Amino acid sequence: MRTKYSPKNNPRVIIIQKLYGKFFNDDEKINFPKHRFKKFIKDIVFGTLERDEILSEELEKNLNLNFKLKKLDKVFQIILKSATYEFLYKPNLSINIIIKEYLEASNFFLEDTQTKYLNALLDNIAKKLRP
Repeated sequence: MRTKYSPKNNPRVIIIQKLYGKFFNDDEKINFPKHRFKKFIKDIVFGTLERDEILSEELEKNLNLNFKLKKLDKVFQIILKSATYEFLYKPNLSINIIIKEYLEASNFFLEDTQTKYLNALLDNIAKKLRP
């Protein structure tokens, strides 16, 4: 799958990287380099961090009973949380665009089989949060 951005220019890749640093190293200072989507990136990163508990609850509630967010790969957790944040708090963004962008970004972090599973999870969550 070809992506239109290099990893360092892809807004969702930057979001995933910033969240990963902060979630797993609380002392991490988040800085945002110049980027044409800097405001969007900051909004998603800080919004996801501020609503971490709500997002985790939504994910647990909207996925099947056997689903345990904490048991998933850390990058997977971050992608699910940030995408869920966008589903809930960015109603002007199309679900299909959000999913497509996170799947493209996930190619830099996950294997193909994981990306397919992620696609199914994101699709499932999106249908429940934005029927």
